[in-house]
Amino acid sequence: MSRPDSALPPAASQPSAPSSGRVVLSSADVSRALRRMAHEVLEHNKGADDLVVLGIPTRGVELAERLVAAIAQVEGVDVPVGALDVTMYRDDLRRQPVRTAHATTIPSGGIDDKIVVLVDDVLYSGRTVRAALDALGDLGRPRAVRLVVLVDRGHRELPVRADHVGKNLPTAKAERVRVRLQDHDGIEEVRIVAGPTEGQAR
Repeated sequence: MSRPDSALPPAASQPSAPSSGRVVLSSADVSRALRRMAHEVLEHNKGADDLVVLGIPTRGVELAERLVAAIAQVEGVDVPVGALDVTMYRDDLRRQPVRTAHATTIPSGGIDDKIVVLVDDVLYSGRTVRAALDALGDLGRPRAVRLVVLVDRGHRELPVRADHVGKNLPTAKAERVRVRLQDHDGIEEVRIVAGPTEGQAR
């Protein structure tokens, strides 16, 4: 799925080539942000009861798994984790019909009457989150939905706000935010890169 504020596909089994632009989050910064957000989620929920964490592909899935691992370290419980593909719920399919669909994996307990925590790497226009809410509506009726993002870069087009943010990162529309994660890309960092926006804003 081509997105202006998400990373390009990594080369097979090779670390991503160095990018231009400036690094705004290092690997240590990403880890610290995930640990902090894990504490925030637990505090807001008053524990881990009824939590279900769903990552939005692609990098949101890795972030969701790492968030759940951090929660387990703090709370000593394993929170159900899965993936929520939003490809067919996007509002730009007619303009960009060729998109790679990913698997949706919902934990066995489902999402009915659960506190669903959606996890994504970058929040931009809010359109990906809107698509995720539509996808959730077809899967069940959660008690509440909360949003965790590694980076909020602003420029919202829809009334969407993250509950927990790793880094608020003011950007120009002409800039892109490139997220690289270790398991997915072989390198871990977040960069701001100058360049034209391509495709539909998230």
